[in-house]
Amino acid sequence: MTQHVSLIGAPTDIGAGTRGASMGPEALRVAGLVPTLQAHGLQVHDRGNLSGPANPWLPPVDGWRHLAEVVAWNRAVFDAVHAELQLGHLPIVLGGDHCLGIGSISAVARHCREAGKKLRVLWLDAHADFNTSVLTPSGNIHGMPVACLCGHGPQALIEIGGVVPALNPKWLRQIGIRSVDPGEKRFVHQVGLEVFDMRYIDEMGMRHTMELALATLDEKTHLHVSFDVDFLDPEIAPGVGTTVPGGPTYREAQLCMEMIADTGRLASLDVMELNPALDLRNKTAELAVDLIESLFGKSTLMRE
Repeated sequence: MTQHVSLIGAPTDIGAGTRGASMGPEALRVAGLVPTLQAHGLQVHDRGNLSGPANPWLPPVDGWRHLAEVVAWNRAVFDAVHAELQLGHLPIVLGGDHCLGIGSISAVARHCREAGKKLRVLWLDAHADFNTSVLTPSGNIHGMPVACLCGHGPQALIEIGGVVPALNPKWLRQIGIRSVDPGEKRFVHQVGLEVFDMRYIDEMGMRHTMELALATLDEKTHLHVSFDVDFLDPEIAPGVGTTVPGGPTYREAQLCMEMIADTGRLASLDVMELNPALDLRNKTAELAVDLIESLFGKSTLMRE
């Protein structure tokens, strides 16, 4: 049975502190995302780009930057992702900045409620994204999506999926984390997020990390991967606005993706924070496409 994959471009940097992530969807297309997926026997539907308000580039109001615009973009993402899931397609959201994870994952959570499925979210990122307006001076909402999904954020964002919180923290596994603000750190501990930070990966290895992150998946589990390109070490992926040294190497990232592919459970994907304005000859986009290919079954060795 052919698997149907739908690409949904969300060209905005509305939640970010640096301009340029709005060019991410096109960079991924230029890097050959469609033919790469087609080569794996997937039926690819490129739905083009969503539209939403322009980035006014204003300072924060009451602790949030561009809240109305962020809500508008996330509603558009929510509707698009939910529609594809209802068609039985696997949606891939091409960001855009990571604030769009609110709309995407809220839609997945709603789909899981409707379909009677369990949800597991893997958040691949250098940052925990668990800030609130009280904790962060910048007010940039791309540092807040996980908190919003867990019910801590402005009303208009936390209720996009119809149920608050959209996400039980127990359904979430964060991988590759290496930059967390002090107040955010306390909040992460308080809520009990399961975080496999870079020290854990250094000590235990990526294989052990992924075995734990993917444990207890079964045929009733919908696996969603939210892949922030800054998860990767900036040496191999310079095209992001918030680089943090010391991320996974090329091989560690490949192993991570291959082990996700091995489960056969991947059912939705976000690819976020690719910033071509900061990239070198689209190198980061090409690497992202390479890793997405591994998520869909490209393996290094001849495996049966």
